Order: sequence, then structure tokens, then C-alpha cells
Amino acid sequence: MAENYDVIIIGSGPGGYVAAVRAGQLGLKTAIVEREHLGGICLNWGCIPTKALLRSAEILDHSNHLKDYGLVLEGKVSPDVKAVVARSRGVSARLNTGVGFLMKKNKVDVIWGEAKITKAATGAQPGEIVVSKSTKPVVEPQHPVPKNVKGEGTYTAKHIIIATGARPRALPGIEPDGKLIWTYFEALKPDFLPKSLLVMGSGAIGIEFASFYRSMGVDVTVVEVMPTIMPVEDAEISGIARKQLEKRGLKIFTKAKVTKVDKAANSITAHVETEDGKVQQIVADRMISAVGVQGNIENLGLEALGVKTDRGCVVIDGYGKTNVPGIYAIGDVAGPPMLAHKAEHEGVVCIEKIAGLPNVHPTDKSKVPGCTYCQPQVASVGLTEAKAKELGRDIRVGRFSFAFNGKAIALGEDQGLCKVIFDKKTGELLGAHMVGAEVTELIQGFVVAMNLETTEEELMHTIFPHPTVSETMKEAVLDAYGRVLNA
Repeated sequence: MAENYDVIIIGSGPGGYVAAVRAGQLGLKTAIVEREHLGGICLNWGCIPTKALLRSAEILDHSNHLKDYGLVLEGKVSPDVKAVVARSRGVSARLNTGVGFLMKKNKVDVIWGEAKITKAATGAQPGEIVVSKSTKPVVEPQHPVPKNVKGEGTYTAKHIIIATGARPRALPGIEPDGKLIWTYFEALKPDFLPKSLLVMGSGAIGIEFASFYRSMGVDVTVVEVMPTIMPVEDAEISGIARKQLEKRGLKIFTKAKVTKVDKAANSITAHVETEDGKVQQIVADRMISAVGVQGNIENLGLEALGVKTDRGCVVIDGYGKTNVPGIYAIGDVAGPPMLAHKAEHEGVVCIEKIAGLPNVHPTDKSKVPGCTYCQPQVASVGLTEAKAKELGRDIRVGRFSFAFNGKAIALGEDQGLCKVIFDKKTGELLGAHMVGAEVTELIQGFVVAMNLETTEEELMHTIFPHPTVSETMKEAVLDAYGRVLNA
């Protein structure tokens, strides 16, 4: 007889495991199905290990500019790529183990294998999944299959949540091969540092890897089809980021596309078509394909059940509900923005709605912050200036340069900008955009302000500590209203 649960979650990435924790807290009998590694892509191959790599890159950058800080070091600091990768993998393994602990702590059963939904809930009858043996082998000893997990079999639940994440998108004819053309999987743990690298795509993944490898001394070229790098960001912010990246030695082509890749024994030649229709050949040791991701919706039984999908993602409402009763989706598989923190929030909202808690608010994607951890960092929330104008909003725009901020100058990182966008009539904060030192840690202040429906008046009367880079946030608000103090 099939074991029955209140909730079964397919996938243990940030959305899945956080949803499982919240379900356990609320007393729901919960199981989570995983086929490869607890923590999903984020903990094992994405957010966390990439930040460990970028931390090594940041320290290396600083060490090569010690004279700027009045310090002297005999000899040059050089990277040991194997040690850098080993540290990154160790950080990932620690958090992977932590997810297993959280499942045990919250009495969540872990089922190891690949799940397929065979029945949706109807009336008093629960939905059903069949779990088969995982076809994904364990590739690292530090990421083993956890002990005391359940395995193959049939399981039932009134509520089934799909949290299967996403995988790298491949362009026809330029598919990654794991050797010459990498995805983020290979880029995360290289056996060696290539002398030259071409990065196709300048979203967060592409730019972060471009920044990391440039810090490691690699000759990096970025090719982006859109007019600006990091195309979802405010154009002014991405322009500043581009100048700083180019100053570090990155070569960047925008309004350009890779049309063809020729492979040699140990290098590639990319045919890059520029805006004027001319084709330039770029030779590199390796290439990273970073042209986005696509949802993992295959082999889950969705088509047979009639679950609606759109452009490779499951269609949901603000609570994670699909068009089929008893089936939900959260995170990357449910569409953009494909960010771990969005997945976590959706997971909590979905579970709390299932549990019948009062006053559960649907996920508001307009208040999901985005962060890119290159050098310099980029962070944003809400509308860009262009989008606000496109929507017909009458706006005020405030800016404050890091060049006038005492803490940024003391850090030796005075090239940055904080930009805010307000509704001129109501004072509503519509968007905030930042580029510079540690802005990924600062953006949450604006997210909180937007969530509390704060106007410019409250922000102007908020006391920011001195000296901090956060003072740029208040000064940008003051600038929007003609009251800037330090510029």
C-alpha cells in the first residue's frame, strides 16, 4: 500500500527544501523527493560555490593592488586553481549536509529517486507519484546520497509541489560538450586555467564567470546579443559596470551574436556577427555558454495530467497553484525571475496557503531583488528608469556617486552609483539600482522600503550610520528631490 503524506515536494533546491521546512513547522506530514543532491543547483553548482570562487577572486584582486593601500608584499600572489576549486566545493558540501540536517530536524522524509506524477488529487482521493531509481550518479564523494532515505515505490499526497529547478539552455549547433564548450557545471571546477575564454551571454551567470576568470588572469571576451550587458538591469547602471569591467581588461561585444563555433583539438573559433553584419572570428581555449536556463518539466507526467506550461515553465498563480487541483510549482521551473530567493519565498507562500493560514499574500515579483556578484557588484529591485517611462509613470530620479562617499573612498572603491526612481505624484519608490562595492548587501534596504510602501519622506528621515556605503542610498533619495547634501 502506498505511503500517504499531506505534502510531497519534488526537488530539494532552495524552493523545495524551504517549503519542506515550513511544512514541517506547520505540522504537515511531508516528504521531499531528490534524484541527485540535496540543496539543488544553488547549493551545489550555482549560488553558493560561485560566490566562494568570486571571494577568492576578490582577495586576489586586492592582493595585486596592495601598494594602493600602502602595503608591500615581496613577490606576486598567483592563483592555485585546484585549491580555489577545492575550497568552493568544500563550502558547497557543508551546506549540502546542512540541508539533510534540516530535513531530519523538521521530520521531513527524504525519498531518493526520480518522481513522476501519475494521478492528481480528485475529491477525497490524494494525488500519486511513482518514484523510480535515480539515473543521476553521485559524482563527488563530498555529496553522497544521505543515509536513512526512502527509495523506489508509490507515494500519495493531497498536495504535490513541483520544485525541479532549471538547467542550462543550449543553442542549436553550439551545444556544450563539457570539454571545449562549458556550462556553469564545468566552469565551476576547471582542471586548469585556460589562457583565453569566450563567454556567450552577459546575464548574471555569464558576467560572474567572466569576472572570476579575468581575476584569475585569463583573457576574457564576452559576447551579448542585446544592446547592453546584464540586459535586465537599468541601462545606466549596466553602462557603468561595463566601463569598470573593461577597465579590468574584459573585451565586450554587444549587439553581437555567436553564429557558429569551429572546434579544434584544444581550442574553439567563434564566428561573431556584429551589428553591422560583419563576422569576426575569435579564437579561445574554452567557451562558456551562458544563454539562460530552461525549466526541468520533462518526464514528470505533466502533459498527461493537463498541467499548463508556457515556454518551458509551469504556469502558476501567485500562490504556486497550477490549473490542475492539488498540483503546484515553485522556483525556476515556474518561470522568471529564476532566482533562489524567489523560489524560497514562493515555497513558503505555497505551503502557508495549503495549510490555510490567514492573510497569506501572493508572491509579488516586482519586489524580487536581483544581484550580480561581479567586480563591481550590481543589485536592483523594481522598475528601471526606461520601464517606468514606458509604463507612463511621471517620475523623479535621484543619483549619488560613490565618488562622494567617504567610506567608499576609504575602501579604495569609489567607482559606483546608487540610483532611485520615485513616482512624482505619490512619492512611491518604484525602483532602486546600484553598482559598486557590496551593493548586493545594501539592496535589501530598498526592498524593505518598497515592501512597507515607504515614501521619500520616511527615507529622508531615516538616519543612516556614518561612515558607510549605505549613505549613498539616502543621498540618492535626497537628490531625487533636490536636497542632496554631499555632492
